[in-house]
Amino acid sequence: ANNWGAPWNGPVTFNDRAWQGQMNQLYLVNERVVDTADGGWDLGGRIDLLYGTDYMYTTARGLDANLFSQNFGGQPSWGNRYYGLALPQMYGEVGVGDHAVKVGHFYTIIGYEVVPAIGNFFYTHAYTMQYGEPFTHTGILDTWTPNDQTTVYAGITNGWDNYSDPINIVGIANPGYPGANSNAAFLGGVSFKDPDETQTLTITTSSGNEPASLLSPAPIGNRSILSTVYVNELSDKVTYVFQNDNGWQFSAVGVPSVLGQQANLAQWYGINQYLFYNISDTLVAGTRLEWFRDNNGYRVVSGLRNALFGVAQGPGNWNGGFQGNFWQATFGLNWKPNRNFIMRPELRYDWYSPDHGKGPLPFGRNFNEYGQLYGGCDAIWQF
Repeated sequence: ANNWGAPWNGPVTFNDRAWQGQMNQLYLVNERVVDTADGGWDLGGRIDLLYGTDYMYTTARGLDANLFSQNFGGQPSWGNRYYGLALPQMYGEVGVGDHAVKVGHFYTIIGYEVVPAIGNFFYTHAYTMQYGEPFTHTGILDTWTPNDQTTVYAGITNGWDNYSDPINIVGIANPGYPGANSNAAFLGGVSFKDPDETQTLTITTSSGNEPASLLSPAPIGNRSILSTVYVNELSDKVTYVFQNDNGWQFSAVGVPSVLGQQANLAQWYGINQYLFYNISDTLVAGTRLEWFRDNNGYRVVSGLRNALFGVAQGPGNWNGGFQGNFWQATFGLNWKPNRNFIMRPELRYDWYSPDHGKGPLPFGRNFNEYGQLYGGCDAIWQF
């Protein structure tokens, strides 16, 4: 719920419905893990099925979401505005020595927070994850582990949240753009651990051409993201996490310009910091502080569920844009009385500072509020 009594929690996604119970995720996994401990080779793979209100945030065009050429391009296709099915992972894997190669559809390696609830401390997500990063890729990804301290990733994908949508499906407005007919993107990175395995530094990137809008014909431009995540287990009780993301979309025709920035370039970036404290074996406290900058009003959406399904909701939905700074502070607990059960209560405060005047705002019943106090809680049962 939020302090304004609005039916939606503004730009907060996943648990976006205020004062309404949600079954966010009924999540099923079928997996065979690759095992090359003996230095030989092995075969594996994984299929994930997600049913619930979270399904719409992890769909891929041409698989469980519509193609851009169809009405409401990118709209989830296996459900309605509230509940539906997504297939976020479906890949085979070959392991040979210190290499493991995925082929198919899989979650991104970029960022810190993830889609499955059991992979996150907080119930809500950071803006950086919600709006700044891809969720899934389709392609091939090699994971090389030359030693216990180093992991290297490298692969080629179809870009962001795309299964089979060709880049020219709605026509190309700028056919002279380098590589305009190809949406092949590089996905890669490297992760380092110290010998004591108390500190980890991970740097990941994705770069390739994407449609810069849903116009027909659409301008094509490079979309790149660079993500840095640093984790430090300061003691047996305290863990600190730092994250910085930087994203760029070229050929974003019509986005508001920013003094000193290249024309038709959309940029977003931010900093996340987390601090976790183990109160006991069953109770952990955590805080998250975030600054996220939507430099051109290109990424953040208030009421994304309505926007994806073409439901009118007043100012501030998909085409509104919020050019400015988003700040949020979240405080929460994880209670784990046994191996199978987790409860995650939290309080969160968001604040938005626009670049130019008031205009549409992301919070409140009438999209007229700068900030929002939110409270929520979920329960996870692993079976």
